[in-house]
Amino acid sequence: MARRRIADVSSQTVLSEIFMRNKNTMHILGTTLITCVLFFPLSACQTVKTTQGGAVGVDRQQRMSVSAQSIEQSANKQYGQLMAEANKKDKLNADTAQYERVKKIADKLIKQTPSFRPDALNWKWEVNVLTSGEVNAWCMPGGKIAVYSGLIEKLKITDDELAAVMGHEIAHALREHSRERASEQAVANVGISILATVAGLGQLGQKGMEYAYQGLLGLPNSREHETEADRIGVELAARAGYDPRAAITLWEKMGQVGGNEPPKFMSTHPPRADRVKDLTRYSQKVLPLFEQAKARG
Repeated sequence: MARRRIADVSSQTVLSEIFMRNKNTMHILGTTLITCVLFFPLSACQTVKTTQGGAVGVDRQQRMSVSAQSIEQSANKQYGQLMAEANKKDKLNADTAQYERVKKIADKLIKQTPSFRPDALNWKWEVNVLTSGEVNAWCMPGGKIAVYSGLIEKLKITDDELAAVMGHEIAHALREHSRERASEQAVANVGISILATVAGLGQLGQKGMEYAYQGLLGLPNSREHETEADRIGVELAARAGYDPRAAITLWEKMGQVGGNEPPKFMSTHPPRADRVKDLTRYSQKVLPLFEQAKARG
């Protein structure tokens, strides 16, 4: 949920001047970069099917060049370090009632993950609440979940809304979006380095190409990941017996806390209006699953 930082204005100004002075060269290199990133890596990447489509129909093909094992090992190490640090500061599951509430909802969501990938039940899931004023939550690869107390307290979050947050974050892990981003970046870095060297652009020129990649391919792909996580998240919540329409009220609350959002082309998340529209459509689509879950008790 936390947004990536954008480069400082002065760097962007310098890069803009470089682009303006070398329009033709940068246009050619930009086109070449896109071609390389889209087509050259195909032989080096493996096509994988991380999840089944579910009722929401998320069935986009994914290509990976980084192993799931390496990503998960890194995530496990980082998660362990973060939890150990929080524990030392008495900020790990400090509020027992808060932790039990989060754990109960997470357990119900995890039981529904086989609807998208049966192997997920065998993951070594962990759920923890961190004492922090930050409005945030995340799920690392392999099922390592953290919810910040600020999210619960500042939003006065309901159980349905909390299920929407965690369902969204769990969806990222199910779809292995971290692994996919790492694969895309690894391939892009190689292509950018080669093209910058061939063109004799130097370090600053290479940095400009990195910005071009982010604007043309990186950020749009990240927004696609967020949309997939939204859709899978509402289905997980509905199947677990939580009202999927709460995702709409959740993001409205997030918007009030978050203030002004960056322009669409520089954001890793879809704009609020687009997001609410999509969530409205897909929450209605999975509403029968919620009603069935309620009937079962």
